Amino acid sequence: MEKSSIPSPGANTEVSFGADAHSKFYIPSLDGIRTFALLVVFLAHSRVGELIPGGFGVTVFFFLSGYLITTILRREYDHYETLDLKLFYLRRILRIWPSFYLVLFVGAALTVLGFLTGEIRLPTLLAQILHYTNYDIIFTGGKGSTLGSGVYWSLAVEEHFYFIFPFLYLGLRKLRLSPGKQILIILGLCLALLVWRCVLIYGFDAETMRVYIATDTRIDSILFGCILAISNNPMLDTQQYSNKLWKYFFLPAGIILILFSFVYRSADFRETFRYTIQGIGLYPIFFVAVRFPNWGLFQILNLNLIRFIGLLSYSLYLIHYTVLFGIWLYLPQLHKVFQAGIALLISLGLAYTIYQFIELPIGQLRKKLSRT
Repeated sequence: MEKSSIPSPGANTEVSFGADAHSKFYIPSLDGIRTFALLVVFLAHSRVGELIPGGFGVTVFFFLSGYLITTILRREYDHYETLDLKLFYLRRILRIWPSFYLVLFVGAALTVLGFLTGEIRLPTLLAQILHYTNYDIIFTGGKGSTLGSGVYWSLAVEEHFYFIFPFLYLGLRKLRLSPGKQILIILGLCLALLVWRCVLIYGFDAETMRVYIATDTRIDSILFGCILAISNNPMLDTQQYSNKLWKYFFLPAGIILILFSFVYRSADFRETFRYTIQGIGLYPIFFVAVRFPNWGLFQILNLNLIRFIGLLSYSLYLIHYTVLFGIWLYLPQLHKVFQAGIALLISLGLAYTIYQFIELPIGQLRKKLSRT
């Protein structure tokens, strides 16, 4: 299979390229960002950091997915002037489904066998299997699932994105729209989603869960990542603006926006404008992290240990909450810090096992199916 050359990022670049076991195209810093997002979610779930905004970790994962997937699609279209959607979906299936269903079915089996408390209800299990668990939770409460498997709602959002966006992107490219016009269309979608959230919250007094986990109210968190990939992509495009402007103006501005989204405590704001503000704030943070991986604190993202945990982040995300529930069930006498530490070690061990015996071998196959 022909392998295309990687375009130069342009002037003022401090980016290096490489390859991992899963892809011919590897972006430095993204595994480190995955580690950061995973730890935010874990600390929030572990009851150790009550004030830690765990939902922000999910938003980071969403933005990262949009950026990475769109970058992959863009590189393929730039090289072949089309997209092989069959190969795209086959790669996504191989990346997501093996660990997804392994963790889901093992958790369900442990519940049925009595090792975890609760019960398994077939409609809820089917919702998880068929990737509409977020709407099942909204409309039925999602009762009857493995403890800790509620995290599958975010995977449902991502699956819906994978199902829709490649066709949208292919259509935009076939119409030969400029990157600027592509971005305007996607920004229009993001604006429409913001308006829809406002209608639900301010007009219909919708519950928080309706907005927090639904695809039709959260997919813009992924689309903001797509925007970064389409134009001014720190890995593919000539850099707009100087290094200093990105590092000392845009980056601080993005951080300020993120911090504002945390400290402004209005409940209605959190479920309407917060996701939009965080998407805008993450844009310069991701740009600098990817473009200047060896600058300042971003060097931490590229430490071997941090990046390795990032490689395990998908399976860690799948299993960590169930492991926490197991620790709370069997070791209730321990302090919550020790409970969290034990759960993290167990989760890392299980995730590494999944990585070695499932993700790594399948990743080699995915690599062969990559066109770029």
